[in-house]
Amino acid sequence: MTGAQREMSFYESGNGHTGILSWVLSTDHKRIGLLYLFSMFSFFFVAVILGLLMRLELIAPGPSIMTAESYNAMFTVHGVIMIFLFIIPGIPAGLGNFMLPLQIGARDMAFPRINLMSWWFYMTGAIVIIVSLFTGGGPPDTGWTFYVPYSIRTGTNVTLAVFGVFLLGISSTLTGLNLVTTIHRLRAPGLKWFRMPLFVWSLYATGWVQILATPVLGITLLLLMMERLFGFGFFDPARGGDPLLFEHLFWIYSHPAVYIMILPAMGIVTEIIPVFARRTIFGYKAIAFSSLSIASVGYLVWGHHMFTSGMSDISRVIFSFLTFIVAVPSGIKVFNWIASMYKGSIKLSSPLLFTVSFIFLFSLGGLTGLIIGALATNIFVHGTYFIVAHFHYMMFGGTAFAFFAGIHYWFPKIFGKMYREKPAITSCIVLFAGFNVLYFPMFILGLEGMPRRYYDYLPRFHTGHLISTVGSWILAAGLMIMFYNLIRSIFIGEVAGSNPWGGSTLEWTTSSPPPHENFTEIPVVTEGPYRFRK
Repeated sequence: MTGAQREMSFYESGNGHTGILSWVLSTDHKRIGLLYLFSMFSFFFVAVILGLLMRLELIAPGPSIMTAESYNAMFTVHGVIMIFLFIIPGIPAGLGNFMLPLQIGARDMAFPRINLMSWWFYMTGAIVIIVSLFTGGGPPDTGWTFYVPYSIRTGTNVTLAVFGVFLLGISSTLTGLNLVTTIHRLRAPGLKWFRMPLFVWSLYATGWVQILATPVLGITLLLLMMERLFGFGFFDPARGGDPLLFEHLFWIYSHPAVYIMILPAMGIVTEIIPVFARRTIFGYKAIAFSSLSIASVGYLVWGHHMFTSGMSDISRVIFSFLTFIVAVPSGIKVFNWIASMYKGSIKLSSPLLFTVSFIFLFSLGGLTGLIIGALATNIFVHGTYFIVAHFHYMMFGGTAFAFFAGIHYWFPKIFGKMYREKPAITSCIVLFAGFNVLYFPMFILGLEGMPRRYYDYLPRFHTGHLISTVGSWILAAGLMIMFYNLIRSIFIGEVAGSNPWGGSTLEWTTSSPPPHENFTEIPVVTEGPYRFRK
C-alpha cells in the first residue's frame, strides 16, 4: 500500500458523510482522538494568552494593563480552561483515544457512539463556558475552584460556567467508562494483563478514577447551581449551610483528578524510555501496580488541601500521613525509569528529551508536594505562591511535558509524517528553560510570604515577579517553535515508515497513519512488550 493510499484509508469517514460532517459524526476512535487533540490545543492557546496577560499585569506593582476585576476574571477563565478543557481530558481523551485500540490489538473502542458522544459533551461544555464569559453578570471571577460562599453571592455568571464544567464531567465519565471496558473486553488474543503496554495500564487506572470520582464533582456542582438558582442552604452559612462541605466534596474529586492528569503522563514516559534506551523496562509489574496504587490511595488524601480550613488535629495527621504514603508508588516509578535508562543505548531524540525534562520537573514538584503535605510547613506556605509553583510543576512541568513527549513520540504514527528533529530539540530546551525561569521564582516568592491570587503586591516582591514574567515570554517562544514545527510537518514533513523509532508495541506493526480499522487481521500476542536488541 502506498503512502497516499494509507492516508486515504485513514481519512475515509466510514459513515457516509463528507467534509466536516465526516469528522464530527465519525465513530472512528482515531478521528475522535484527533478531534479532541485539535480542540484541546485550541483552548490551550487561549489559556496561554490569558496567562501571558496576567504575568504582564504582574510585571510591576500597581495597575499595569487591566483592572482588578479583569484580573480575577482572567485568572478564573485561565484555570477553568487549563484544568477542565486541557489537562484533565488531554492524554486520556486525546492520545488515549487514538492509541489504546492500537496498543491492545482492537479495531475500535468498546462503545464507539458513546466515544463520539463524550466529545460532543466536551464541546458543548466548552461552548457553555465560553457563553458564560459574555452573558449574565460577566465572566465568573471565583477562581477555577468555585469556592463558596463567594461563588454563591457573586453577581457574575457563575451558574452557566458551573453548568459547562458539569457537562465536561459527563464527558470525562464516559471516556473513563470506554477506557475500562475496552481494556477488559477487546484485548487481542494472547494479550494477558501482564503483557499489556504500561501506557494501557495507566489508562486503566485513570479510567477507574474518572468513573468513580467525577460523579462527586457533578453532584457538587449541581448543589451549587441549585443554591444559586433556588436559594437552598447547602453551603451558604447565612442559610444554615457549611462552606467546608463544598471544600470536602470538591477535593474528593479534584485530588483524584490530579491522577487523571498525571497517571497517563507517567504511562507515556514508561513507553518512551525503553524505546530510546533500547532496554526492557525495569520493574514492569512494579510500575503496573504502582499505577493502581496511586489511583487507589489518591482517593484518600483530599484533606491535605484543607489543613487551614478548621479540620480536627486527628484528621490533619491522618491526611498528612496518607499524603506521604501516596508518594511511595510515585517514587517507585521514578526509580524504575532511571534504572531502565542505566547502561542503555540511549538515543537522545526529542521524545526522550521531553521525557527527561518531565522526570526532573515532576520530581521537583513531587518533593515540594511533600513539603506541603507536612502539617507544620503547610500552615506556613498555604495560600502563597509556593502552592502556585508546586501546582504548575506538577501540572505543566509534569503532565504537559509528558503530553508533548507523547505527541512527538506518536506523531509519525498519527499523521504518517516526520517532524524536523533539530527544531523539536530546540523547542524542548527553550520550554524547559522558560518554565523554570517562570515558575521557580514563585517558590521563593511563596517562602517570602507573597499570597497567591492577588492582583497587586508589595514592592519587595517585584524582582521575583519580574523574573517570572520574563520566563513566561521564553516559555511562549518555546511553544511557538514546537507547534510551528509540528503543524508544518503535518503538511510537508517527510513520509514516516510504520516503525520509525523501532518500538515493540502493537501500534508500530500497522501502517502510518493506521488504516480505518487498524489491523487487517487481529494480531495474536505471544510475549510482553519492550523486547529490544541493542
